[in-house]
Amino acid sequence: MGFITGHRRSPTAKFFVGEGKLDEIKAAKEAAEADLVVFNHPLSPSQERNLEQALCCRVIARTGLILDIFAQRARTHEGKLQVELAQLQHMSTRLIRGWTHLERQKGGIGLRGPGETQLETDRRLLRARIRSIESRLDKVRAQRAQSRRARERAEVPLVSVVGYTNAGKSTLFNQITASEVYAADQLFATLDPTLRRLDIDQFGPLVLADTVGFISHLPHALVDAFKATLEETLNADLLLHVIDVAAEHRDTLIAEVESVLAEIGASEVPQLRIYNKIDLLEQAPRLMRDERGQPQAVYLSARENQGLDLLEQALRELLQSGIFEGDIELAPAQGKLRAALFDMGAVTAEAFTDTGCSVLSIRLPEKEWQRLQHQH
Repeated sequence: MGFITGHRRSPTAKFFVGEGKLDEIKAAKEAAEADLVVFNHPLSPSQERNLEQALCCRVIARTGLILDIFAQRARTHEGKLQVELAQLQHMSTRLIRGWTHLERQKGGIGLRGPGETQLETDRRLLRARIRSIESRLDKVRAQRAQSRRARERAEVPLVSVVGYTNAGKSTLFNQITASEVYAADQLFATLDPTLRRLDIDQFGPLVLADTVGFISHLPHALVDAFKATLEETLNADLLLHVIDVAAEHRDTLIAEVESVLAEIGASEVPQLRIYNKIDLLEQAPRLMRDERGQPQAVYLSARENQGLDLLEQALRELLQSGIFEGDIELAPAQGKLRAALFDMGAVTAEAFTDTGCSVLSIRLPEKEWQRLQHQH
């Protein structure tokens, strides 16, 4: 196994790398007796074919490697559909490489090579399969939207766990929800979004979502294929950005996650940073605040169960802002307002006075309470 870097103002059209660098790669490949060469850059289909002919082995680009890993990690039906869609979209631009033994023999009006009909057939089958998967994923998105509307009616906030791959998101998720989501020290251990209810003392219930790990320069095909998963991030009330505090290039990884959040339109969602794995640096758990006194970051160790109480405290403070909670007295003539509060799931208790008035203990977002008062 070897690692080769190079500097070039612009890639070459034929091999991506220059002739000299190609010779260096070939020598390293032969010395290591490797049968696979991976490029940490996107390659065009023609560049992949040319490199395979020159190096006499399989060549894949960054996107192909990520897709291979995704295919091994997907566990649920939805996750497998998303991976297959990304693979088919990637494959559709590379079909011709499988038919180079049937290259056109001559050109001209009305003439085509012996491989042309098979390419057209393969492309048509691919397009049909892609449409089928997209239709099934649209149903998944519709189901998620329905569940989301139900949560909104019940005023249950959604908190989404995001971060660079292998930052410890699933381990944290398991610790605070007592779940058994698959967690491992490997890239993209989580591909399928998992939602769990979590009850916070002195606050109430919330829904916590574990999501796919981000990676630098996430290919657009993957962003499109995983829209159903990423919607849990886009529609969240709060993001928990989990960071490996012991990572060598920590600031770079943070910037990459922020870049992906901006790309999917989630950069405006409120965020709490979780600096995980403090046990590796022998640090103590702590809660950091901004100049307004709002929780900004929590230093903890999910694996060692350190600092999780500080995380609950931060969640309580951040989610309670903008929440109206108290007792109100309604006259019998205010039955419409009473019914609206019950429909929203905002009533936690009810009692009646001797005069026939109802005393409701309610909890709902401040803006919803203001809207109801104006309407009734």
